[in-house]
Amino acid sequence: MPQINPAHVEAIFETVNNCPYFKLLSIRLAGLEYGRSLLEIEAQEKHLQPYGIVHGGVCASILDAAVYWAVYAGVDKTVGLTTVDIKVNYLAPVKSGRLIARGRCIKAGRTICLGDASIEDEKGLLIAHATSTLMVIESLKMEGHSRLPPKWL
Repeated sequence: MPQINPAHVEAIFETVNNCPYFKLLSIRLAGLEYGRSLLEIEAQEKHLQPYGIVHGGVCASILDAAVYWAVYAGVDKTVGLTTVDIKVNYLAPVKSGRLIARGRCIKAGRTICLGDASIEDEKGLLIAHATSTLMVIESLKMEGHSRLPPKWL
């Protein structure tokens, strides 16, 4: 199993955690290793729907990102990825506190990848789970990709 370069991981954290969408939702990519990712979000008023619970779209966004980064950590550095589909199961409502999403790459293929992710609250209660298919796109590049340190040690 290849080992991802810690300098690459740090550069990814800097890039991703400062992208407009992550900043809008206050999502933080906190862990990245081969086939795994960890994201966190502190539930805030801006995340709540009219019934006072975190909106399902917020959970779907975190799950989508968790799968993406888990798969990213297992594919060649020269390719991009995009979500083809995502299936989300909402399992418990949440109103506040820290949400932790863990992503896992199930299979990284040459053209199609499969992953899953789950969100738990601080006490370990399962909030939501998703499976997602991603497509490998050779021509899709992350902004600033040429300045990233090498992906693999």
